[in-house]
Amino acid sequence: MALGVFMFLSFKHIKKQQQDIMGFLTVNKIDFKECDIVTSEENRKWMRENVPEDFRPMTGVPLPPQIFNEEHYCGNYEAFFDAREEHAVYAFLGLTAPPGSKEAEALAGLEQQ
Repeated sequence: MALGVFMFLSFKHIKKQQQDIMGFLTVNKIDFKECDIVTSEENRKWMRENVPEDFRPMTGVPLPPQIFNEEHYCGNYEAFFDAREEHAVYAFLGLTAPPGSKEAEALAGLEQQ
């Protein structure tokens, strides 16, 4: 599956979060697959079963957007947003940062210390 963004096109704030994630991935040429949980019971079930217990809400079910890299759970929108603010999105997604990116430069700086 590669990188999967599980989506639900309904509530305005959820739609905005999904567009933010997909826009970032598209601009940075990161391949991903949209996984609609409204039209696919299989996607909905898979997403709900694969969000780790520690990341599930106290009540109800996990809401999209939820991000996975293959079977690995990356996080939700808030975790993505935090990673982006810290220039650590590639690490968050379990990907290698491209040479010349702020994230790659930051990692190189840490390795030299």
